[in-house]
Amino acid sequence: MSEQTIILSKSEIRKKYESYSMYFNEIMENIIQILHDKIKLMSQPTYKCRVKSFNSYYKKLLRLKQKEISQSESLVYLTDMMGIRMICAFLEDINLGLEQIQKIFEIKEVEVKGAEKKFSEFGYESIHVLIKIPESCIPKLEGPYEGLSPITDEIVCEIQIRTILQDAWAEVEHELIYKTEFNPFDIPLRRKLASLNASLTLADITFQEIRDYQNKLQKEIEDRRNSFYTMADTLLNDKPAEKAAEINRVTPFVKGTIDDMLLRAIEAHNQGHLEEAIDIYSKILEAVDPNQKNIIAVIRKHRGMAYFSMNNFAEALNDFNISIEMAPTAYRTYYYAGIVHSIKKDYEKAIECFTKSLEINGFQSHTHLRRAMAYYEIKEYEKSMNDLDSAINLGMDESEYKPLQEKLVKKFGLNM
Repeated sequence: MSEQTIILSKSEIRKKYESYSMYFNEIMENIIQILHDKIKLMSQPTYKCRVKSFNSYYKKLLRLKQKEISQSESLVYLTDMMGIRMICAFLEDINLGLEQIQKIFEIKEVEVKGAEKKFSEFGYESIHVLIKIPESCIPKLEGPYEGLSPITDEIVCEIQIRTILQDAWAEVEHELIYKTEFNPFDIPLRRKLASLNASLTLADITFQEIRDYQNKLQKEIEDRRNSFYTMADTLLNDKPAEKAAEINRVTPFVKGTIDDMLLRAIEAHNQGHLEEAIDIYSKILEAVDPNQKNIIAVIRKHRGMAYFSMNNFAEALNDFNISIEMAPTAYRTYYYAGIVHSIKKDYEKAIECFTKSLEINGFQSHTHLRRAMAYYEIKEYEKSMNDLDSAINLGMDESEYKPLQEKLVKKFGLNM
């Protein structure tokens, strides 16, 4: 093939390829809309898309499909002409995202890029998924697309799944190495790139570990809070005590830190080792700077709940009150203090605490119910009914409000 023929062929290929650019972009936008609608992760991914540049397309074409260039009058397809990046916050999101993509689309191929590299080499892993383009994502060949050839099953869209840091590395690596066709032979320079790659990989792993820790801590806090509510129900409604549910325990994050000590204290609390929990909470308070009011408020609240579980209501109330002084917008602490006042039959103070809690956050069905119960005890039946209505409107379970509702119905002589 002569040099003149190659030039003409390239010009024709460019014209044909670029005529599909807008068409490909619309296909990818349709696919991204499906991803937005159907991918559900704790931290929703962001998406980028691009049509492969003609120069990159042509280089790859010459390398892989020389016969098709001379034989085909239509566009010669490559698997990476359309590329979507799904950029996730955490490492765990990559596999979760892949699992969901496999359920949404017909998968042609899944490849882990960079997995073959040695630790001393620069390069970063990412997952590349080739999907069949759904019929619903293919625009009609009319208007600006009139004259284009229908795409076949051969054409695919590539979805690259990466973390934010993996994507950042890929962008820089592309500029430094692939875009300039530069492959460093200098050992110090290669070491710098390998070190940077390792640092980013470590950062991704560390972010994931922190997220895992936060999830574990949140689970323990939620279990402890539910235990408090169960005990409050038992004491206020004379219900039989329920055995605490078995839950999966977690391991500490970083030994010796306040976070680690708090997690161990809540874990002990949830297991019923209340004296141990109180001892750890107390040690944390001894170590905390008095000016760190937010930390003191949190620890006092937790310790107050442990005292509450031991029926030591005086110490519980003292911790809740100090916690409120340190963090006056913490509506849950007002609620906890109100529960203690209700148990002590100090209903006026209970109402005051519940009211302050609701002033901060009025969308608390349980707080409305508790205040309704306190109003009932001091014979403020109309206010009690108003709060009960609010609790019901906020989605309170019938089994929880039914006893009070029946009492109020009798007082007002109403039919249910």
